[in-house]
Amino acid sequence: MIKRIAQTAGFSGLLAALLLTLLQSFWVSPLILQAETYESAPATEHHEHAAGAVHSHDAQAWEPEDGWQRLLSTTGGNLVVAVGFALMLAGLYTLRAPTRTSQGLLWGLAGYATFVLAPTLGLPPELPGTAAADLAQRQMWWIGTAASTAVGIALIVFGRHWLLKLLGVATLLVPHVIGAPQPEVHSMLAPEALESQFKLASQVTNVAFWLALGLVSAWLFRRGDQAQHDA
Repeated sequence: MIKRIAQTAGFSGLLAALLLTLLQSFWVSPLILQAETYESAPATEHHEHAAGAVHSHDAQAWEPEDGWQRLLSTTGGNLVVAVGFALMLAGLYTLRAPTRTSQGLLWGLAGYATFVLAPTLGLPPELPGTAAADLAQRQMWWIGTAASTAVGIALIVFGRHWLLKLLGVATLLVPHVIGAPQPEVHSMLAPEALESQFKLASQVTNVAFWLALGLVSAWLFRRGDQAQHDA
């Protein structure tokens, strides 16, 4: 069983990570590079920069250079995250195995809702040069939101009593009622149109990633299950 989980996670994570990297390279990364031009421009060229807003930059922090270094760094990061999420899905399949490969799409949508959609309702993806709240507070809210969403979806989908489903809906709403931490001053260096494109690109690429991860992992898990039964 452990070998099956590892194989499912390894192959599906690799394929999903490559797909995500490809989409990001053609759509998300160009938007980030464009935003960085506003961040590095002289202060007199910044537009819509709210008075008193501070954007801190660590001159000593290492960043990958444009080109192969950035691509390699992005691919490596995507691979680690994708395999981790694939391990989670494969582990869940051992508790409730998909009877059809297409059910992997539903698992993928649940993952997208848990780790992308729900957190971004309070903390949308940000371009370089955007003011943000304290990092530790944002991380705590993100973790709490993802956990609350996962529990809420599980109660709604698998709960047999209507009270459990109602509890699931309430659990989904809790982090959004509390509210995500926000910066003292909302400001950004990039134009609003660029920010809107970035938010759309981030959502679409993550939807594609999670659907691919769910579909491929379900197919591989069922294939391993059938091979085990045939042996």
